[in-house]
Amino acid sequence: MKKNTKILASLILAAVFLGLLIFIDNSSLKNSMLSTCLQKGAIYALVAVSMNLLNGFTGLFSLGQAGFMLIGAYTYGILTIPVTSRGSVYQYFDGGLVQFSIPVIPAIILAGIMAACFAALIGLPVLKLKSDYLAIATLGFAEIIRALIQWKQIAPLTNGSNMLRAFPTYDTILFPFIISAICIAIIVLLIRSSYGRAFKAIREDEIAAEAMGVNLFKHKMMSFVISSFFAGIGGALLAMFQASVQAKAFTSAMTYEILLIVVIGGIGSITGSIIASFLFVGCMEWWLRFLDEVHYIGDFKVPFLRTGFRMVVFSIVIMIIVLFWRKGIMGNKEFSWDAIAKFFKDPFGLVSKKKKKGEVK
Repeated sequence: MKKNTKILASLILAAVFLGLLIFIDNSSLKNSMLSTCLQKGAIYALVAVSMNLLNGFTGLFSLGQAGFMLIGAYTYGILTIPVTSRGSVYQYFDGGLVQFSIPVIPAIILAGIMAACFAALIGLPVLKLKSDYLAIATLGFAEIIRALIQWKQIAPLTNGSNMLRAFPTYDTILFPFIISAICIAIIVLLIRSSYGRAFKAIREDEIAAEAMGVNLFKHKMMSFVISSFFAGIGGALLAMFQASVQAKAFTSAMTYEILLIVVIGGIGSITGSIIASFLFVGCMEWWLRFLDEVHYIGDFKVPFLRTGFRMVVFSIVIMIIVLFWRKGIMGNKEFSWDAIAKFFKDPFGLVSKKKKKGEVK
């Protein structure tokens, strides 16, 4: 496809998607499951892309994403609860320590900054580790943060194990899409810069990268901090989406969900992570929900359908994807109109296979 055609097709696709969101936002679908999945999918897309920056593009196997999301969510909640509502929220702690509130956008940015500060702090010791050891260390950090936030000694700040609520949320479903799109665009620009090339060099071969003059610790720390910054913003958006935040919800299972999205979409693919986020949320929250309910055909009870069967089917689907699409939906490639045009010309790859065998010239 020609460059002008690609640009026009991209603009049309973006306009159609934007029009769909505006239509949903101004119709009865605003409170539907479709709207819920789209909003959560946009938030998970940002967190998955931030994790892919670290795991896929830099080659650092980290499992601390839920911890950084937790920090971002609590930072946003603590800083934006109106002063008049703090007495009811911090009812056991005399209104809490913080007796002021700030606007939404600065609070979201500060949520990312706070997560990045924690990342810089723990990055000093843990980034000297590699592979599974780094994963275990970051996973332990996430669990420590979750326990620390619920610690009664700092409860006047975090409200302990009680829920934070009454903070500002958003009125339009466009909000999480706009914030996520801006953040993902920044990550894409970073990956395409000289820093992104250094990240990829570290992923491919640390010894060769260091020989070429790449400061390993500096670039690992940069990737770790930037990834955590955007995870913190994702945590703030998730808090706004849920209209409440509680530490016990940010378990290691949340990190595994994000990691699963990255693997399904393709490690090293931004568009793969975005597509997989919406597919994952759609399956988990909507399309497979009927499997958890008992169904009858006349007087015949359909076997297996009961609470929890949805997760069994979902696990089987994941196993099939891992077995037959080991590199994920996109592999390490990105969405392109050329790839789509090639697919429609040769959907089963028969022509390309013949060319490899020399049967087609």
